[in-house]
Amino acid sequence: MRGKKPGVESSGAESFKAAKGKTNRKNLEKNKGRDIAYQNKDITSKMFAEQLKGKSFQIYGIEMGKIKAVLPTNIPTIKVNELRLDNLLELEDGTVALVDYESEYKKENKVKYLNYLTGIVNRYEKEGSRCPNLRMIVVYTGDIRKEEVSGEYNVGAVKLVVESAFLSELDGDGILAHLQEKVERGDVLNDREQMEFIILPLSYKKREEKEKKIQETVKLAVKIRNREQQLFVLAGILTFADKIIDEDSAKNIRRAIQMTKVAMIFEEEKEEAVRQAVEEEKQRGKQAVKEEKQRGRQAIQEEKYKFALRMITDGEVTLEKIAEFADLDLKVVAKLASTSSGR
Repeated sequence: MRGKKPGVESSGAESFKAAKGKTNRKNLEKNKGRDIAYQNKDITSKMFAEQLKGKSFQIYGIEMGKIKAVLPTNIPTIKVNELRLDNLLELEDGTVALVDYESEYKKENKVKYLNYLTGIVNRYEKEGSRCPNLRMIVVYTGDIRKEEVSGEYNVGAVKLVVESAFLSELDGDGILAHLQEKVERGDVLNDREQMEFIILPLSYKKREEKEKKIQETVKLAVKIRNREQQLFVLAGILTFADKIIDEDSAKNIRRAIQMTKVAMIFEEEKEEAVRQAVEEEKQRGKQAVKEEKQRGRQAIQEEKYKFALRMITDGEVTLEKIAEFADLDLKVVAKLASTSSGR
């Protein structure tokens, strides 16, 4: 058998090396995609968590008090290829609830829950803190019925008790009709209605139904007049429906969230401009007050035009939405768009 020339690999070795390189690149791309997905989810989850305090999951059929704090869900001991738990909540009674959402029932998932729980205990131990009483809560989507699920996992030395909530028991159509009525009237939503809003799509059984209801609830959510509630509901829908939502729908919701944030900032700027104008007016005579008010109105109007022009240039939303966010007449926005395109 002839020996290989120095520095020359056999064709089999080259093929193996090439295949290994492709596999490594594939894994890198896969991990990169997972990292990006987690980053997008984390950003939205943090935004959602800011307004989750003070609310409760009780409407889903779980007996629990209000949420005192939303804790970080990263658990160092969880393997890279395992999904992280959806929510870790400190409740007002001092207990901590681990919340996961499932669209199918698997007995082996209980081992995953045990990993979550031991990971949380380890985290408290490493921090030198006493671990509070833990609760494992699983919220099942409309695909799963109560009679299909067992809430216990008992292997002698280890016994796990899972508290289950079944969204299949919610009247999705009735809830949607109620929310539509309130939003169309421009009413402020209470805490219960906001929580119903974000979980509504998951109460339906088939994936096609869920995807359809996601679209419907998002369209309804952008009509909520209270900007803070609108932001909470949109972020909540995106966070809760993470496991079933497609990337295009996720992008549309994130775009709506960004537009809501921009609108909130703009409204704050308008209010601040008015407050400053009023303060300055108090220190001047009546004539100066009138002049300053006029300048304030002109400044606000100019800011509206600038804001509308920026959104027209971006080309992300319709003229109707731009008119709504900028608080301008649609004809004025159309004229700005025409003037802008003619430059």
